[in-house]
Formats: sequence, C-alpha cells, structure tokens
Amino acid sequence: MTTHHMTTGPILVLGGTGKTGRRVLSRLRRRGHDVRAASRKGPTRFDWTDENTWEPALAGAGAVYLVDSQREDAATSMRAFAKLAAAGGVERLVLLSHSDWVVPEGEEKLPCESAVRESGAAWTILKPAWFAQNFSEDPLFRGQILDGEVVTSTGAGAEPWVDAEDIADVAVAALTEDGHAGQTYPLSGPRLLTFDAVADEIARATGRDITHRAVTPEEFAAHAARRGVSEEHIALLDMLYGWIREERFARLADGVQRALGREPRDFSDYVRTAAVTGVWHG
Repeated sequence: MTTHHMTTGPILVLGGTGKTGRRVLSRLRRRGHDVRAASRKGPTRFDWTDENTWEPALAGAGAVYLVDSQREDAATSMRAFAKLAAAGGVERLVLLSHSDWVVPEGEEKLPCESAVRESGAAWTILKPAWFAQNFSEDPLFRGQILDGEVVTSTGAGAEPWVDAEDIADVAVAALTEDGHAGQTYPLSGPRLLTFDAVADEIARATGRDITHRAVTPEEFAAHAARRGVSEEHIALLDMLYGWIREERFARLADGVQRALGREPRDFSDYVRTAAVTGVWHG
C-alpha cells in the first residue's frame, strides 16, 4: 500500500513551464497540494544565475522538483542550492537527471546527482531516456515532421523513448509519497524504437507521408544549420545521435514499474494522443 506523505510546506517546482515541470505542476494542483511554480518570469521568480532569487523561492518549502541549469557550472549551482534547501527545512529533493553520460575514466559522470545526494535532504533521482514528446514539443523535430521528413545521423540505432507523462507521475509519487527516498529510477518506455519506426508510427496515426532519412553527421550538421539550429545545439545533437547510432543506451529500464507499480506507456499511446490535437498537421 502506498503511504501518502504530506510535506510540511509548499512544493516548489523548478522549470514549471518545461516539458516535465508543467505536467508535475498540474498533477500536484489536481491532487490539492500547495504548489509554487518557479521560473525566470513566473510569479515565483527563480534564476539559476541570480542567487538572490533562491532563498525567497525556497522559503517554507517542504519539497522541491529540481531541473538543472543546463550550464557548464550546473553542478556548482545545484550543490549550493541543494544545501541551502536542506538547511532551510526542505525535506525532499527530486532531481530530473538523464541517462549516464559516458565520460573519460576517473571523471564524475553526473555531478548534479552527487550534489543532490550530498545535500542532507531525502532525495530521489529520475534518469529518463529521450522524451517521446520531443516529436510534438521540440521545434526541430516537430518542424521536420510537418515537412514529412525527419533527418538524423542515428543510423539504425534504437532508443527506449519514455513518455513525459510517466516521468511526471514518478516525480509526483516521489514528491508526495513514502518509499522513494534514496531511490534512483531509470525511466524508459516498454519498447526500443528506431527513428524509422518512429516516423512510421506517426505517419500511421496522422495519415500523412512521414519518413526518416539517415545521413552522416556532417550532412546532419549542414541540414540543421539550414534550419537555424545553433552550432552549440548541433554539437550536442551530434553527440546524442552518435550514442543512439552506437545503441549506447538501447536498453529498457524498470523505473516506472518500481515507482508506480504499473507498466510504462507505449510510444503508440503517446502518438495517438498527440495526433488528435492536430500538432502534426500544421
């Protein structure tokens, strides 16, 4: 039986407008929790680069959903913020991390995770695969689907796409229920899919012609640059696509099952739900 644990103060959600943050917020609100959405322009102002915004955002909070700054100094900021949170009485920290980066021997893989583990508060870490929602909510992917052709340098590599709805369900469980402290949950969907299979599923659901064209990393870089993608983002995608090409993370995880006691949503469920909104019909 799941034991619900009401924290002693509001739940602070960082990245409240993001793919997972806004889903976490809506679930918490529907369940009647006192929620504080934090962002650079929201009612609760929060900026990783402005430490003056940290303490007011944390004031009285009982739990925090953490999304890092995506900057080079992300771990330094996370360490300082997590310690401040714990010192101020925050009981639970739930960090949205990602699959283990493979880095040179001896280097710390994911220092933001260490920062949260060492904070002094109870912690839970979520490590999702690529989000299924990238295809409907990321401008590059959605734009390519609208054009009828997804271009990548992933070759025939497969990925265990996870539904952002599942990530949000696990986050809410970790923020509000007992039994998740000290847990690391790798999160994936129930199947491995190549980009060819993804294009086929979206084509079937929309009744449109959508294909995947596998190209070399150089050809992809040129294609993305023509679409206005920044050099920095192209370099990141090139690295991530390389990992998919090598099938470095092509394995199914059991985090959804462990955290929620149910199977993860299938990619086809996501596609059907997204297709009816017209997001892929321009």
